[in-house]
Amino acid sequence: MLEGIKKDIEKLIALYEAEKAERIRLQSELLKSKADNDTCRKQIEELEQQVNNLQLSEAFRAGGDTAASKEKIDKLIREIDKCISLLEN
Repeated sequence: MLEGIKKDIEKLIALYEAEKAERIRLQSELLKSKADNDTCRKQIEELEQQVNNLQLSEAFRAGGDTAASKEKIDKLIREIDKCISLLEN
């Protein structure tokens, strides 16, 4: 009977160690995923900024459609106003 209890305790310890190792692995994986997520978010922000810059330069390009240029500029101004109002709150 004592031998059976010893074996059960050894099994529990082995299971505990396995779960502990799995938890550490998952925590590490989570940290890596968070870092990857932050990197992707920064890249998205940079690409969005590039798109905005290209749209703005296209709007000011000479010989373009003035109505379309005015519309693009108005859209950018609305976006800027929205950002300012969010910053004020």
